[in-house]
Amino acid sequence: MGKTSKGANGVNKELLKLYLVTGRYDFSEEQFLTIIDQACQSGVTLVQLREKELSTYDFYQLALKVKEVTGRYNVPLIINDRLDVCLAVGAEGLHIGDDELPVTVARRLLGSDRILGVSAKTLVRSIEAQVDGADYLGVGAIFPTQTKDSEVTSLETLREITQSVELPVVAIGGIKLDNMSALTDSEIAGISVVSEIMKAENVPRTVESLRRAVEAL
Repeated sequence: MGKTSKGANGVNKELLKLYLVTGRYDFSEEQFLTIIDQACQSGVTLVQLREKELSTYDFYQLALKVKEVTGRYNVPLIINDRLDVCLAVGAEGLHIGDDELPVTVARRLLGSDRILGVSAKTLVRSIEAQVDGADYLGVGAIFPTQTKDSEVTSLETLREITQSVELPVVAIGGIKLDNMSALTDSEIAGISVVSEIMKAENVPRTVESLRRAVEAL
């Protein structure tokens, strides 16, 4: 099946090239926002704010601050799971997993002008998400990772998905500079990383290196 340059609802694949998913770790809020600022300035193309522990109010307040940073560099902000927070802060999109709202419901509530990403581990889930209105797929974990409790998705499954759906695919999970070569010829639109950027000793240098590596895939 031929690939298109955009997702089913018009998402440009270039936006998915280097996708930062945030991790709080033990950073202060100032440190956290500084890392995101440096990453946006240095070349990440999309930022997802992922918070599992914060109250709704605190998530909303943090999302407003992150939105201010990403907006400074015209980098779209995606909110993980929380449709209410996404709409409340005017984020550019939402990303949902298997245990969140059905894709059809999320799409209806988001409207057609916001990005909807969906996590997928199987071809069946990928096809369903495409039919139900997703703009892109996040497939993984491709490599073992401590960031998220997730079973590993084989490279064979990743390639099966990219070759079978029209949606652009982002590979996620344990991706680092020293293992990215395994993704060569996988037909992914981009990579999603957490610790490789959030815990980098030099964020700008790491982002620039990741950009060069993903463009070479």
